[in-house]
Amino acid sequence: MALNSGSPPGVGPYYENHGYQPESFYSRQPPVAPGAYGAYEAEYYPPTVPRYSPRVLTQASTPVNHTQPKLLSETVCTLIRLYGLNFILQVYSSQRKSWHPVCEDDWSESYGRAVCRDMGYGNSFYSSQGIKDDSGATRFMKLNTSADNIDLYKKLYHSDVCSSKKVVSLRCMECGVSSKQQSRIVGGANAALGEWPWQVSLHVQDVHVCGGSIITPEWIVTAAHCVEPPLNSPRYWTAFAGILSQSLMFYENGHRVGKVIAHPNYDSKTKNNDIALMKLEAPLTFNDRVKPVCLPNPGMRLEPKQSCWISGWGATYEKGKTSELLNAAMVPLIEPEQCNNKFIYNDLITPAMICAGYLEGKVDSCQGDSGGPLVTLKSSIWWLIGDTSWGSGCAKMNRPGVYGNVTVFTDWIYQEMRANS
Repeated sequence: MALNSGSPPGVGPYYENHGYQPESFYSRQPPVAPGAYGAYEAEYYPPTVPRYSPRVLTQASTPVNHTQPKLLSETVCTLIRLYGLNFILQVYSSQRKSWHPVCEDDWSESYGRAVCRDMGYGNSFYSSQGIKDDSGATRFMKLNTSADNIDLYKKLYHSDVCSSKKVVSLRCMECGVSSKQQSRIVGGANAALGEWPWQVSLHVQDVHVCGGSIITPEWIVTAAHCVEPPLNSPRYWTAFAGILSQSLMFYENGHRVGKVIAHPNYDSKTKNNDIALMKLEAPLTFNDRVKPVCLPNPGMRLEPKQSCWISGWGATYEKGKTSELLNAAMVPLIEPEQCNNKFIYNDLITPAMICAGYLEGKVDSCQGDSGGPLVTLKSSIWWLIGDTSWGSGCAKMNRPGVYGNVTVFTDWIYQEMRANS
């Protein structure tokens, strides 16, 4: 994490944040002209990535096939999501081609646990309750409790009436809760223990290489460029959680990584789809220092210049060393249209990326911060909306930080969690 380095404004070196490893593994990619980036070639846009703009709703989760347990005689296509800041359970109706909330009538906790398992949370379950429906929905999914079928989704049917006038709010895990109140210092500061409990330090051979974010006891979100070959094997990686000091990590065993999964559409040249998952060999034990951050739900609104926070052990100035202590700073979102200005990133920013920072330079992520969280606070919950991806120099004018847009990757994350549970 860097403060303004005092260097003249302009194009700094392009960085791919791998701690002290990038120089030996990855070549730098300088801009093609002073003061402006070259045009972004359309061939690098993956067609499957949804469009994103902070002015509108985040990704409207696309229908995903969920394979039911093998004890069923057939494979059932079910479509579920948690919607908005209140985690409203919604089911996709292929008949009506639209999403509908689940009415609380006849709902029970056991059904909530089944949905959480289907989303990839395993046996994790936090709460299931009925809340007042403020969406104005006129169509619902209800449970037919008299049905003999053991499959929850076959018990659901369409209804225009919800007697309780409440819909199901489902939390598969308590997430996004910090143990400390954030200092709100714009220029950045050392973090307090428990302030950013989802932050992890990812080590290779006892050296901090990248950051990451805890989303479940077993799963960590990081950047795909952190795990490019030769670092795509889990045997290289150890995760440290709940520790602020890099020197103290030397005396800890850390948590071994069992799987590394980079996004299949990651482009190492453009850094498009720069997101990856790590599954730990053994689950973390949550406490005041180690907690998960919430994945963003479809239906969340990100306002222009929304206040966000970045954290990590990255260098505090360009070409500097990894920080000894965890640092954090507040940065505002920058709209894609502005970030793609000719004299900023000139159409290098894709829908799978988010810009955040200050165009005048103040604060930025830097070498060693990659993969770490970009979070925002809404409804007293911390949400992971980005993973630190790339930038041009550190804290330079017109060169804000660029982050993987987690809001467009939640379907993929849940899919991988289910497939590897």
